[in-house]
Amino acid sequence: MGISERIEAAMAAAIRLGQGQGEAPARLAQALDYAVTPGGARIRPTICLSVALACGDDRPALSDAAAVALELIHCGSLVHDDLPCFDDADIRRGKATLHRAYSEPLAVLAGDSLITLAFEVLARAGGVAPDRALRLVTELAQRTGMPGGICAGQGWESEPKVDLAAYHRAKTGALFIAATRMGALAAGQDPEAWEELGDRIGAAFQVADDLKDALESPESIGKPAGQDVAHGRPNAVTEMGVAGAIAHLKDILSGAIASIPACPGEAMLAGMVRAYAERMTPVHHRTAAR
Repeated sequence: MGISERIEAAMAAAIRLGQGQGEAPARLAQALDYAVTPGGARIRPTICLSVALACGDDRPALSDAAAVALELIHCGSLVHDDLPCFDDADIRRGKATLHRAYSEPLAVLAGDSLITLAFEVLARAGGVAPDRALRLVTELAQRTGMPGGICAGQGWESEPKVDLAAYHRAKTGALFIAATRMGALAAGQDPEAWEELGDRIGAAFQVADDLKDALESPESIGKPAGQDVAHGRPNAVTEMGVAGAIAHLKDILSGAIASIPACPGEAMLAGMVRAYAERMTPVHHRTAAR
């Protein structure tokens, strides 16, 4: 199977695991599937599997589990981000947010369930290489909670003074760093060499998201726009202006390609980063044409 097929098959199996065999609450079981479908770009698991493949992918079941665990954490965090206590969003990926479709209590529980399920998926796959699995669990936990994970990223929004670099690294960069490091770990390789790539991709993704939030419509991005200004959040466009943010994004992506460690899949990974650069920066082409 190709990368996309591997991700979708493993995601479907994980959601079936979380839904149980009929003994679980039916609406919450449905909400789990709603939260991960449609899947969006699946950028994080794609990066994870791409790195694993570039490193040999000698334990594909563990690589699949690592990729899916990342995506479950990401999807669970989106459910929580959309809640009234945070963004109070009405749409996500072009459809009603989970709390609008199922209620706030079920949205909280669905997000919690997806995050918990991520660690169960890793634990169940860990028998093929327990030492790697333990390191994967630690890596995912560190990039999810405090002090440097996505929970910390959300926490920065409640601080009176925000360190923009630390905010972006935690809120968005953490799971991209996890993606590259976990891909290497799943394949039995040293994750340290892969951290810069994940860090740079995460930084680029955040700047691109800031640009889209400032310049695009809810219809084009499938979620509310103008949220950074509405909620007084720090962002690259406010700090650098549109032209400065675009130039910064291009610099980050150039550095990302240069940071790819020497490996059999180096050319493939460089191509993937270039492809994501095109997908992440549609505003660059439109703004340049104005």
